[in-house]
Amino acid sequence: MFHGNGGYDWHTVYNMPIWLRNFTFKKLQDHYTKEKEAIDKSQNKLQNKSSKDILRPGINTSKSYNTSMPTKK
Repeated sequence: MFHGNGGYDWHTVYNMPIWLRNFTFKKLQDHYTKEKEAIDKSQNKLQNKSSKDILRPGINTSKSYNTSMPTKK
């Protein structure tokens, strides 16, 4: 029910025993904390914050390209 992002409705939470409500809250909190850490880790990897190397595609820049317009004769 929860992992489908349906959550819990008000009546279910209201009728839960306090110990079960606290346990469920802690488990949900742990789940979202780990999920946030994984997202942050993947974003840091994409933004090069975790390493000093620049991640870029293997483009060969040794070739010279002519970007000027051809002249009319």
